[in-house]
Amino acid sequence: MKIYDELVARGLIAQVTNEEEIKKLVNEGKAKFYIGFDPTADSLHVGHFMALCLMKRLQMAGNKPVVLLGGGTGYIGDPSGRNDLRQMLTPETIEHNCECFKAQMEKFIDFGEDKAIVVNNADWLLKLNYVDVLREVGPHFSVNNMLRAECYKQRMEKGLTFLEFNYMIMQSYDFYHLFKEYGCNMQFGGDDQWSNMLGGTELIRRKLGKDAHAMTITLLLNSEGKKMGKTANGAVWLDPNKTSPFEFYQYWRNVGDDDVLKCIRMLTFLPLEEIEKMDSWEGAELNKAKEILAFELTKLVHGEEEAKKAEEASKALFAGGGDDSNMPTTELTDAELTEGQIAIMDLMMACGLVPSKGEARRLIQQGGVSVNDEKVSDIGFIVTKDMLATGVKIKKGKKKFHKAIIK
Repeated sequence: MKIYDELVARGLIAQVTNEEEIKKLVNEGKAKFYIGFDPTADSLHVGHFMALCLMKRLQMAGNKPVVLLGGGTGYIGDPSGRNDLRQMLTPETIEHNCECFKAQMEKFIDFGEDKAIVVNNADWLLKLNYVDVLREVGPHFSVNNMLRAECYKQRMEKGLTFLEFNYMIMQSYDFYHLFKEYGCNMQFGGDDQWSNMLGGTELIRRKLGKDAHAMTITLLLNSEGKKMGKTANGAVWLDPNKTSPFEFYQYWRNVGDDDVLKCIRMLTFLPLEEIEKMDSWEGAELNKAKEILAFELTKLVHGEEEAKKAEEASKALFAGGGDDSNMPTTELTDAELTEGQIAIMDLMMACGLVPSKGEARRLIQQGGVSVNDEKVSDIGFIVTKDMLATGVKIKKGKKKFHKAIIK
């Protein structure tokens, strides 16, 4: 099976501009393609994961990835998928985040000689003259067409700023620049980027009289239609300091029965023949599938050793007792205790298990909190320094574990 057919079989392709031409290019290893990553945080997250895996698959098939870091578009902020204005980042923060992204991407993409390149659109966008952009690019965009784009429609009710309105033009200019300067003939991205990507292909056609191609990746949604990769505490990060390997493993171990095989097909590099055998799995077999998913993805992001540790810790904990050495851990100081003790609700907040005391209270009252395998029913439960000296294991709900110790 050639790479394009595999992408289809894995359910990864959403929309394409010219399927026959794209299929021919990627199957023959002649696609020089780019995917953009705006540096909105200091770590990539699960939302970027599919794009990184796609780049890896296409590179393995002989195609050349161009990683575009949005050091310039990060000044504006993509309105796609947003109900509100993105936080404005400082130039220093944008630059720092770009460096963090680059380091993480090396786990997925081979940046060896002539294998792949990294570019930053700050290098050309920040040098553009406003009047020149209006004259050279502006005539090629219809405001009527832009306002029909999905990425703008959802922002119109609450108010679309002129700042955000320019994002499509900047992304389109990126494709035009990369096509002209680097020979980049294809852009890939999430399905919510379709309008922006078409803007780029149209600008290239109008300015240069040549064809460029675009393909969107299926968004990773659960069976309820919600984006995957978020928890009650926020995004699932690829940085182990923000989401530990154990927490990362647990996130995938806990996906719904209806989502596990789809995730295995779309995200792992297991052979399709092996995955197809799992299609008939049900009941306890689906738990095995979840373990496979969690292990494979943790191995991809954090390496095989960390994946094994997370797997062993998860199995030990859910079997009762067990090794907690790889459990997410918060180290407290004496300053965080009052007379050598801390209330359970304060401890849960200190460990990042809840965003507020109100949430901690609700969980305790509903029987969703245990300390050292004993259910806590009293919202005034106290944890002492002596208990913390040997480590206190907190269980939130059925599947979230955390350890607290005193330095």
